[in-house]
Amino acid sequence: MEGGQPFSGESNQKEGTGGTPKSAPAVRSDEDDGYEVLIPFQANPEQKETSNVTGANRSSKNSQSPNSSMTTKELQEYWRNEKRNCREVKVLFEIPSARIVEKVFSKYVAYRIIIIQTGSFDGNRSIIERRYSDFERLHANLLKTFYDEMEDVPFPKKSISGNFTEEIIMERKLAFQDYLRILYSMECIQTSRMFIDFLVGPEMEEAYSCLRGGQYTKALEIFLAVVPLQEKLIKHRPILLVPTLCAILICHKDLDNSRSAYEFGEKALLRLQNHPNNRYFMPLLETMISLAYELGKDFVSLQEKLEERKAKKVPRKMVTLKELAVQEYVH
Repeated sequence: MEGGQPFSGESNQKEGTGGTPKSAPAVRSDEDDGYEVLIPFQANPEQKETSNVTGANRSSKNSQSPNSSMTTKELQEYWRNEKRNCREVKVLFEIPSARIVEKVFSKYVAYRIIIIQTGSFDGNRSIIERRYSDFERLHANLLKTFYDEMEDVPFPKKSISGNFTEEIIMERKLAFQDYLRILYSMECIQTSRMFIDFLVGPEMEEAYSCLRGGQYTKALEIFLAVVPLQEKLIKHRPILLVPTLCAILICHKDLDNSRSAYEFGEKALLRLQNHPNNRYFMPLLETMISLAYELGKDFVSLQEKLEERKAKKVPRKMVTLKELAVQEYVH
């Protein structure tokens, strides 16, 4: 994979028949869809206003004084929220090292990027590797879409020779670290699909490829490693995490781990509660009803939500959650 070394993991895999049917068309919707509409997604004034109102409401709710009716758990959560509101959460990029990768027909430098969330304790530092051509491709794509913002952003030029000298590698490490810092400081780029895909794309492509091939253990391992990084990058729009959470659900389900599948399904539903038009909403509800029945949980409320949504939609054949998942990151 050109994106450098992906998240490493176990080698034992459970083979399955999770491939995409040859005749299955790519499923897309004009409705509230979350992820695929963001090419790139930028916060327009209306979205920003809504976001500010939502944030204000949340802040107001969290800043209410604690009262004697709160349980110990509720008081702890209250003070956690208070501390969180006092900190400005940002993402920092560090490139501490690089390595020369030699293959049969190619040789390149892989830069090790550490992504850290500040403002609170970050127990999940994310580490990825990208090469010069990955940065170069990102820069070219950003210039096409955000020329005014990118016009004066410095980018290390290609060298005809000396690319593998210690001096050049050191210069580029520092240059790419500053480059990522500058990109993240610009809101329109920080929240763009191109920037996010640069940081998680290669790993996500591998994970979904494993999922389509029925290699659920390997796919699950990669998805679980990518989720903390995704959470750092898409705090502006948590719904973007739904496809990954549903893919993890599918992996757990096909590995006969229904309890973990249900847990990740709950996380996905939480992010979809205000987005009933999202293409994942109804397939996820159907899967959760099946899992709840299997686990002996109450599924009546889930069934009611599904029936309510079906009554509002034009009748048509509904795809399954797995059919949706295997079509992500297909180029």
